[in-house]
Amino acid sequence: MTNMTLTFDAVAEPTPGLKWQARWQRSWPTYEAWFIGRGGDHGPSASQCRAAMHRYMPELVPVYEKLTTLAGGSDRAARFLSTWCPPTYLGGCSLAAIADETDVRLVRNYDLSPDLNEGLLLRSEWTGRAVMGMVEFLWGLSDGINDAGLSVALAYGGRSETARGFGITTILRYVLETCDTVDDALHVLRRVPSHMAYNVVLADAAGNTASVELAPGGGMRVMPRAIATNHQSGPTKADRPAFTRSHERLDYLAQLSTEPRDLNAQFLKSPLLQDRYAEGFGTLFTAEYDPIARTVGLTMNTLRMVQSLADFAETQRMIDYATAPSGGGEASEVDWSLAAQIDWGAIARDYANGQGLAIQTYLPNAAASQEKAA
Repeated sequence: MTNMTLTFDAVAEPTPGLKWQARWQRSWPTYEAWFIGRGGDHGPSASQCRAAMHRYMPELVPVYEKLTTLAGGSDRAARFLSTWCPPTYLGGCSLAAIADETDVRLVRNYDLSPDLNEGLLLRSEWTGRAVMGMVEFLWGLSDGINDAGLSVALAYGGRSETARGFGITTILRYVLETCDTVDDALHVLRRVPSHMAYNVVLADAAGNTASVELAPGGGMRVMPRAIATNHQSGPTKADRPAFTRSHERLDYLAQLSTEPRDLNAQFLKSPLLQDRYAEGFGTLFTAEYDPIARTVGLTMNTLRMVQSLADFAETQRMIDYATAPSGGGEASEVDWSLAAQIDWGAIARDYANGQGLAIQTYLPNAAASQEKAA
């Protein structure tokens, strides 16, 4: 039976240390079983994995070695953390980036089972620069932003074949640790091979956006618009397109005409918002990245959490997807443009007293509705 709850943690740790190690100890038994069960022990040796890291991502090698040491230094841990030629893993997502003369946003929905997400937003400075993003495989990223404002997110490309390359989450970590702009990131994505087909959308603080299709083993196609779901162009058909509704979601994104600040609202309703959690395909979170402000707004079910690279607050939230909206538009009715009128002092007092509510209940229109109902 699918677990219908997920605990989201926002954690800050500038260099790999006790917080990361505790996360490893908690998560590694599950990951190790997955790694063994999917044939990871028959993949490249630890020395081959290290050689690949040195060849393609030399700037990350000190971080990789530090994490491997914190993980106990075993051969299996070294293989796993390198993500060089890893076992297959899948997922569903919708991505879009939009910019105008004064604003830019990158928004993604992460669609999967609550059992299969780490629920960790991590702020780090592992290579000397600030990076904030949603963690996968204990140090990779499914999406994130760095102190230059470069933002990136991934979507499974809909093809299960593999080739020699890295897990995409490690590649995204590398992009944010080493790149400042979309052009910088595209250079890395051309050079570093992905082990599976993935779609990546990017945006930077100058308002540049891009969407690329990565082929297994290397190769990249730049797409005409900064949107993506779970299939790629070309003759190869995607896995289970009817189940993931990948074409329907991409068609919806292709027809969108909206300002950057309004893009997030489109992801909080059908057909982008998914509610089939029991089937392993529900929207676990919507991430709205603002490259200019260097912030991320995470919507988890109906809870909204905003974090900034400059003012990051550690917190924890338990999300119950059994009470999630159906995707018919309920979540999109929250008008976050009124957030500047929130009494943040009242919120702080409520949470200090253990009476904190979902942030949207503190909006002026929500308060008026509560007074009227009373």
